[in-house]
Amino acid sequence: MTEEWGGGAWELLVPAVAAPPRRRGRTLQAALREAVRSGRLAAGTRLPSSRELAADLGVSRGLVTEAYEQLTAEGYLRSDRGSGTWVGDAVRRAAPAARDLAPGTAGARVDFRPGTPDLSLFPRAAWGAAQKAALSRLPHRALGYPDPRGLPELRTALAALLARRRGVVADPERVVVCSGVSQAMTLLAFVLGARGLDALGAEDPGSPEPAALFASAGLRTVPLPLDAEGLEPAALAASGLRAVVTTPAHQFPSGIGYSARRRAGLLDWARTVDGYLVEDDYDGDFRYDRAPVGALQGLDPERVVYTGSVSKSLAPGLRLGWMLVPESLAAEVVERKRTMDLGNPSLDQAALAHFVTSGGYDRHLRRCRRAYRERRDALIAALAEHLPGTEVSGIAAGLHVIARVPGRHARGAPEAVFVERAAAAGVALRPLGEYTSARRDDGDVRLVLGYAHLSPGDIGRGVRLMAAAQRDGAAGTGAGSGRAPAGPAGGSGCSRGVRPRAAGGR
Repeated sequence: MTEEWGGGAWELLVPAVAAPPRRRGRTLQAALREAVRSGRLAAGTRLPSSRELAADLGVSRGLVTEAYEQLTAEGYLRSDRGSGTWVGDAVRRAAPAARDLAPGTAGARVDFRPGTPDLSLFPRAAWGAAQKAALSRLPHRALGYPDPRGLPELRTALAALLARRRGVVADPERVVVCSGVSQAMTLLAFVLGARGLDALGAEDPGSPEPAALFASAGLRTVPLPLDAEGLEPAALAASGLRAVVTTPAHQFPSGIGYSARRRAGLLDWARTVDGYLVEDDYDGDFRYDRAPVGALQGLDPERVVYTGSVSKSLAPGLRLGWMLVPESLAAEVVERKRTMDLGNPSLDQAALAHFVTSGGYDRHLRRCRRAYRERRDALIAALAEHLPGTEVSGIAAGLHVIARVPGRHARGAPEAVFVERAAAAGVALRPLGEYTSARRDDGDVRLVLGYAHLSPGDIGRGVRLMAAAQRDGAAGTGAGSGRAPAGPAGGSGCSRGVRPRAAGGR
């Protein structure tokens, strides 16, 4: 592969020709030599003719010809009669590597950590068609700086989608397209902080992400305990807070759905303190064994900021999300969004709008729901077979479950040792303890097991390895052996030996 000498590449040599006349030739040669050594002139780059370069630099053609000949003799350049002068490939230098800091699990054979959908299910053909259709119809003006709230066609499509699927009160004028829920949370933190709030509440257990996002805006995060119905009312009332982040449809990570009584209580609290509820509709699109519960925002759109994204339904790499903003916050949120990034990419927004309005999004969700239900059932069956007595909760919706493994399977080891033994066998786990400040000492091990991104076969293999690692580790035979008993890789349905616990507020 060859490259052309860029129009401004001669600027590399300008300092050389500023040298005194007697040293100008040697300085030009040294500058060219260093440009090749450093990689600024890559192997295969075609250099301009001696006449062109001399004219650009304002020097004699003979000076450039002499430099080319010297570096050709040294092997830095090569000259083909009739086809010009090129950078040779004799100089070998290690190309600078770009590190990938994306989350990963190097060395894990099976990764049960939650939070990732099956990215192989991403509808590449349908999304490509949506991008092509959107680009062909997109007016020229739409390629300029967009409305910071998002393209009107996407806000309209999202308002209709969310009203239909999640029961929200959706005015397209109050939909703000964001780079995922994380940006929505950051925007809100800045706006609420500017209004004088110094802290926001968050569920405990809950995702650790909001705390870091709020801290970036100078706000503290106050953990609030949960019971079987949702946030505990007494703790909330005593907190002195005026804004709380909740996941009422499918609480992360416990999997409970807030009860009707608790949802009403949250709204009463927000009205009493003149505050806001920030509703993260986590996994709101995936229901298996219970009817969908409408979003909390539908009950009081002036007290609830509703957030969501396509990170679980399509792919987190798209960085597309949204929030429905109360009128009292709308202007400040939009202005903060404008100063933060001037809006999301127009083409991606137009593609999502087409994908939603054409029915492709609904079809994709139905396909994913069938696949994820099969995998959930495979996980329950594998736990029943290899870790009998495990209590599983949060199974009615979402992309993960909570597994309470009886202490006898841990062979008396604490939760951290259980996880370490599994890791040595190539199974990546995340204990519930990483999501909560509460500490339990009943001897059982509580795990947050994600399954959406794993095949049924990998799920069964992972549970077998996990169970074998505990036996091997306790027996002193080496948890890293990876030995597992023979048996099926998993299946469908809920097998005997697992006690699925009903999530609160179904």
